[in-house]
Amino acid sequence: MALGLLIIRLVIGLTFAAHGTQKLFGWFGGYGPKGTGGFFESIGIKPGVLMAVLAGLAEIGGGLLFAAGLWTTLGAILIVLTMLIAIIKVHGKNGFWVTSNGIEYNLILIAIAVGVALIGAGEYSIDALM
Repeated sequence: MALGLLIIRLVIGLTFAAHGTQKLFGWFGGYGPKGTGGFFESIGIKPGVLMAVLAGLAEIGGGLLFAAGLWTTLGAILIVLTMLIAIIKVHGKNGFWVTSNGIEYNLILIAIAVGVALIGAGEYSIDALM
């Protein structure tokens, strides 16, 4: 079980953190704070650049905490909040399936984050060492 939780935490957490680097640094095909901020402004999230930076910080912070198994519940909360905002502002109106830009991916991330937070990060985590 511990190895399974480690794999889940690493894949989800590091992927989530990488999404944050798209917003903050423009890495991995991202648009950085200005580009992301422009998109945020277009969907009513203002001020766009500030909110892009905050979203990027939440994604990097939440993802890295989750991956490391350090304050795992806090990392999970940051993932869940970010995904709820994404559902409300972008994906909710598009239905369920990711092929239609729907909530499928967001919902899966929420379920994983909540599930891990409820059962704990596992033996191979910083939380377990503390």
